[in-house]
Amino acid sequence: MPNALPVLYSFRRCPYAMRARLALVASGQSCELREVVLKNKPAEMLQASPKGTVPVLLTEDGTVLEQSLDVMLWALRRNDPRRWLQPGTGTLQDMLALVAACDDDFKPQLDRYKYPDRHADGGEPARERGAQFLRGLEARLSATPHLAGAHATLADAAVVPFVRQFAMVDPAWFDAQPWSHLRAWLSGWTASDLFERAMHKYAPWKTGETGVDFPPN
Repeated sequence: MPNALPVLYSFRRCPYAMRARLALVASGQSCELREVVLKNKPAEMLQASPKGTVPVLLTEDGTVLEQSLDVMLWALRRNDPRRWLQPGTGTLQDMLALVAACDDDFKPQLDRYKYPDRHADGGEPARERGAQFLRGLEARLSATPHLAGAHATLADAAVVPFVRQFAMVDPAWFDAQPWSHLRAWLSGWTASDLFERAMHKYAPWKTGETGVDFPPN
């Protein structure tokens, strides 16, 4: 049975869900958001996507999108008023390559840095490995205001939730690094109206309830 609106299963603090919500806000794509408690995942979400991670988007025709980048591209290909798919520097494929480096190289080091007790190579060694990626971002941002040119794009929105998490592990250390452009970029994003709307807090969804309208007004 078709949905009246796309249904998004999300968890506010998950960076993957965060990037999906940012793209939905940027595109103006309405959906029914169902906030998930990860320790008690709803059966409806698991039925749609047995992998059990967020975000999960069910489109109006019942198609299931299980990856955050797929949700971003789906929303922006429907409507892209901010030109997030049109980088000022490079191509869409270049942006996707940067996102892949974030997901495949940086995110594992972030996890090891954030949870050193879970990883033999965690803590400061992981922080240094993760810092290599951040130095690359600093170099980009010293040349242009955003990661792919003069205006914000999918690349910025996909990467910023993970940089934010990294910075929050040890803010004093992060602030002491020679990354003035990266810090300004991160502060600009987290202080923006778009980010505030994407990070709006919702009560957990329960079976039988209707989810909330997203994005918020």
